[in-house]
Amino acid sequence: MSPSTHSPTPATAPVSRSASSSGPSQAELLDFARRTAADDTLVASLPLDPQGRTWIRLDGPGGSEAWLIGWPPGTGTGWHDHGGSHGAFATAAGTLKEDSLAARLPTEGWKTLELAEDLDRSRSVAAGTGRAFGPHHVHEVRNESTTEHTISVHAYYPPLPLIRRYSRTGAVLRLERVEHPGDWQ
Repeated sequence: MSPSTHSPTPATAPVSRSASSSGPSQAELLDFARRTAADDTLVASLPLDPQGRTWIRLDGPGGSEAWLIGWPPGTGTGWHDHGGSHGAFATAAGTLKEDSLAARLPTEGWKTLELAEDLDRSRSVAAGTGRAFGPHHVHEVRNESTTEHTISVHAYYPPLPLIRRYSRTGAVLRLERVEHPGDWQ
């Protein structure tokens, strides 16, 4: 089943954006994501929608932005980056599939890039596991299950200033749009 780029349906939770001079590291964000994903009460509080992703905004460590996200079968993010923020995610239930590029892309001044061979990376992130990534990470994440929801926790620092969305056909990556916090909060 191909991933959907259906926009998430928000649930409500308090938002906090306290500033931190240095902010949490990738390892600290991963630790937070793993601990939060292991909180059965919090995970069970997420409303699940069979048609689209749902989320609850969380208070992340050190002024980071964090989300608890529900992924119906067959849904995904499409190719994107995190606008220069580093981050981490951990799976609480189910399995997420991540495809990523092992290259630092320019952030400005292009609309279409032809990718070199051997840049593609793929991994499965099962319940109880997670991964951290740097500020130049480009990836897509999806729930490939045809029957089960996946639930995960994501954290970013600094809080996402923007998300660049890409389309991909073979080796060609095309910048489609830039989203700002008002587009997803």
